Amino acid sequence: MEHYPKMSRQNYTFTSESVSEGHPDKVCDRISDAILDAFLAEDDQARVACETFATTDRVVIGGEVRGPGSVIERVEEIARDCVKDIGYEQKGFHWANMHVDNYLHAQSADIAQGVDAAGNKDEGAGDQGIMFGYAVDETEELMPAPIHYAHQILKTLAEVRKNGTEPKLGPDMKSQFSLRYENGKPVEATSIVLSAQHIDPDLTSEDMRGIVEPYITKILPEGWITGATEWWINPTGKFVIGGPDGDAGLTGRKIIVDTYGGAAPHGGGAFSGKDPTKVDRSAAYAARYLAKNVVAAGLARKCTLQLSYAIGVSKPLSIYVETHGTSEVHEAEIEAAIPKVMDLTPRGIRTHLALNKPVFERTAAYGHFGRAPEADGGFSWERTDLAEALKKAL
Repeated sequence: MEHYPKMSRQNYTFTSESVSEGHPDKVCDRISDAILDAFLAEDDQARVACETFATTDRVVIGGEVRGPGSVIERVEEIARDCVKDIGYEQKGFHWANMHVDNYLHAQSADIAQGVDAAGNKDEGAGDQGIMFGYAVDETEELMPAPIHYAHQILKTLAEVRKNGTEPKLGPDMKSQFSLRYENGKPVEATSIVLSAQHIDPDLTSEDMRGIVEPYITKILPEGWITGATEWWINPTGKFVIGGPDGDAGLTGRKIIVDTYGGAAPHGGGAFSGKDPTKVDRSAAYAARYLAKNVVAAGLARKCTLQLSYAIGVSKPLSIYVETHGTSEVHEAEIEAAIPKVMDLTPRGIRTHLALNKPVFERTAAYGHFGRAPEADGGFSWERTDLAEALKKAL
C-alpha cells in the first residue's frame, strides 16, 4: 500500500455562524463576565464560576465565588446595566422591569484545596479537561474566514443600531456565512444568512435586506459576493419578539461561536463567567496564543494545538500539535519547543498573559479570538510576541 503525505482538502465550502450581543445566550454570557470583571476589579485573586439564565422578564444568576461580599450585593445592578447597554427595553424583557434572582454562594472547599498553592505544591488546575487552540493564515487576524466575517457582520450591525444610524434594528441577531475555498483559499460567498430582530412589525424580509445588504457588501472582501450568492435575510419573514422573551438563554451555550466556528476541535468547556484559574478558559486562551504564534512565526500556515490538565495538578499532561501538512518542521519539534517559551501551569498562563484583570466582559460577544490586543491587557492572547522565541527554540 502506498502512503501519501497528510494534506488538507483544497476545494470545499465551509459554513460558520455567529450571534449578536442581544442573542439570549449572549446576554447571559455578558452578565456572567461582567460579574467576573467586578470581582477581579476588587480582588485580582477572586475565584468566580458564575452562570446566568434568562427568560421572559427574569434573570437568574448562580454559582460559586470567593471574593468581596460587596460585589455580590451589586449583582442585580450589574445585570441591569448589561441588559440596558445591549438595548432591551421591550415588553417581555426590559432592563428596568425584569426580575433578578441572585444565588451566588461560596466556592466549594474541596475544589479550593485542589487549586490553591500550599507548601511545596504549586497552584493546580481548577478542573480536568482538554483545550484546543487554532490559527490559520487566511485572514490578517489568523482566524478562519467564515467565523471572522460572521462576527464582523453582526458587530457592525450592532454598532449602527446602537449609534442611531439604523434605529429599526433590534438587539437579537444571528448570521451564517458559507464560503467556497479553491486551492485552499477563500474565494466566494455561496450563501449569506441573517436573522435580525426589527422594531417595526411591518418590515418585510425585502425591507430588512435593503437595510443590511450595504453593510454586508462593504464588510466582505471585493469579489466574494457574486451573482450566484444566495441571500437569506429574515427567511421566516418576521422577527419582532426576540431576546430572552423569544427564547431562553444560558451562559456557555455558544462555545463554537466563541472559538473557531467549527473549523477546529473544541474541548467542550465554556469560557464566560470563569476566572482565569479555570483552565477551560485560560488554557484555551494559551492554546490560541501558541497556535497563532506558530503561524505568525512562519512555522506553519495552519496549526491546531491541544493541551490537557488534571484538577489540582499544575503541569499540563500533554501538548499536541497538528499542522495539517502545511509545515516543513515536524510537529514533534514544535511540541518540544512550546514548554521552552511559555510556562503552561495555570499560574504561568495567568502571569504570561496578565489575566488577573477585569478584561473579560468585552469577550462575551463577537468571539474570544481574532480580536486586536488592547492597551489595558484585553485580548493579550492575540499578541504574536512569541514568534521569534519559537523560531529560536527550534
